[in-house]
Amino acid sequence: MTMPRLTLFAVILTFGTGAVDAAAYIRLGGVFSSVMTGNLVLAGYAISSTTLSMALHTAVAFAGYIMGTALGTRIAGRPRPDEPIWPDRVTTTLAVELVVIACFSVGWEMTGGNPAIFAEHVLLALSALAMGMQSAAMRGLGGHAALSTTYLTGTLTGVVAALLTPRDGTRFDLRGMAMLAALTGGAACGTTLIAVAPSLFPAIPLSTLTLVVVAARITGPTGAGAG
Repeated sequence: MTMPRLTLFAVILTFGTGAVDAAAYIRLGGVFSSVMTGNLVLAGYAISSTTLSMALHTAVAFAGYIMGTALGTRIAGRPRPDEPIWPDRVTTTLAVELVVIACFSVGWEMTGGNPAIFAEHVLLALSALAMGMQSAAMRGLGGHAALSTTYLTGTLTGVVAALLTPRDGTRFDLRGMAMLAALTGGAACGTTLIAVAPSLFPAIPLSTLTLVVVAARITGPTGAGAG
């Protein structure tokens, strides 16, 4: 796998992440499925203001994400610099995540995209589980190519740093900029579908994950560790 293809896969996955986080914030308790640092702030607010509902939602999101990270790490394993950039085990992890997102989609459709309190917690747990698995999968990339398609504060930092300290004549972190744009675009598209056609919302995370898993299976674990 070449670096441009890796970037394309990362951008597609990040688009889906933006949509899932938007759904969690809008319909699943005002918390995030992937941004656990943001949820820490919300947990602090919930504790100080004794807001039980938000405290429960952040706890569910944390539990789901931790379980997803643990499961994803067991499947994806540790990154190794001497292996292909995108090993088969990364694709396998994303395929298992796709099953979780499919379960989330069934629950979303059953509730009409507006779940009651119990279903809300279940869907939040599933979405956080999926995001934790995706985070672990990306950490399993080989050849020092690890990147994140879920938490992107570091990506934003890299984009700014590239602008201020260019190396080898490169002033722009194009991958980082594309991923930040994808996150915003995914959130915007997800929000729009939730507002006008909530039953269609699951098409975003389902299609993005399916596209990457299928394309990765077709291309195979090719490419040297350095790309």
